[in-house]
Amino acid sequence: MSQRKKVVLAYSGGLDTSVILRWLIEEYEADVIAVAVDLGQAEDMAAIRQKALDTGAKKSVVVDAREEFVRDFVFPALQINARYEDVYLMGTSLARPVISKKLVEVAEKEGAGYISHGATGKGNDQVRFELTVAALAPDLGIIAPWRDDSFAFTSRQEMIDYAKEHGIEVPVTQEKPYSSDANIMHISYEGGILEDPWRAYDNDMFQMTVSPEEAPDKAEEILVEFEKGVPVKIGKKKYKPASLLDEANKIGGRHGIGRVDMVENRFVGIKSRGVYETPGLTLLHAAHRAVESITLDREAMHLKDSLMPRYAELVYNGFWYAPERESIQVMVDNTQEMVTGTARLWLYKGNCMVTGRKSDFSLYNEALVSFDQAGGYDQGDATGFIRINSLRLKTRTRRDRASLRPQSRGKSGPKKSGS
Repeated sequence: MSQRKKVVLAYSGGLDTSVILRWLIEEYEADVIAVAVDLGQAEDMAAIRQKALDTGAKKSVVVDAREEFVRDFVFPALQINARYEDVYLMGTSLARPVISKKLVEVAEKEGAGYISHGATGKGNDQVRFELTVAALAPDLGIIAPWRDDSFAFTSRQEMIDYAKEHGIEVPVTQEKPYSSDANIMHISYEGGILEDPWRAYDNDMFQMTVSPEEAPDKAEEILVEFEKGVPVKIGKKKYKPASLLDEANKIGGRHGIGRVDMVENRFVGIKSRGVYETPGLTLLHAAHRAVESITLDREAMHLKDSLMPRYAELVYNGFWYAPERESIQVMVDNTQEMVTGTARLWLYKGNCMVTGRKSDFSLYNEALVSFDQAGGYDQGDATGFIRINSLRLKTRTRRDRASLRPQSRGKSGPKKSGS
């Protein structure tokens, strides 16, 4: 007998991955190791583990990666203020390399030769999973059922019928009119009724945030403290990374902060509408930028800002472990050495406003900016500064004006062709 394939499956406990688990056993005659990665999605991980075993998994593993996710992925992205297409804070994009990393770790420990996932052939996640696996374990094989011709399911009902046929528990809850993905950083909503970009979302869809209209009528003011670009305190209390983000989520959520509705460009070339709620990180982004504004040198800040869209695109497209992303991160880490200080935020009905910032490493000099003090700044120096910077503007204008003058008929003028 030939040796059975050993496959590590990214397992969520839902209908799709449960059907895939059984399908791998039937179609590939594989021993399946189901891996559920806890990123703070508030699900019963023990029940998910047991369901995988009941469905036929040879082994079922739950990995708690909440702290690692926030510390090693979310906060490094925060340090560069990463936003895909200037809006999306990338809660799903940042989660996928963590999950993939854990799949690889389990595969190496168990001696598995393959990794499988339930991402569809139209989305970004298939790319993120497989690029990460390629970077970390290039010799591992990939089984992507939704791209496999033998995975011939064309409807949810067919999957339900298959599940019942194989004794797989089917959720009795009513199917949502959209799909969602949750972790400690955010919840995303897409597909279904949201595929119409003109249709407004329903407020009862959201789980982390109240509607701004239903938020408290009294504003709240909070302090967020950073050390080397990493948030460490809210108010007077110090937190570990995951606990700090959890607390920020609660604060931002009760004020209706962090909702985004956008049409984004997927890496595979499709435009897709995504609705997101990211309350805690929205607060932390505003606070981080405020502390940076007084601690970062102007040119260092502008250089970092110019690289942010590239960094966000790399993360969104699945290149977390690519050398270019890692190189940018090294530069960002260098800029964050003095980003230590406190920001004050004012929160009210969906709004998050910075009202103050302070740091022992501040570059802000009140004497220099004051209209009432000389402060060691000689205003006369501005004359030469302006003269030098205006030289190229004057030169261009003089050239352009000269080119519009009638040509001279003298000896130095252009000759007619054929003369």
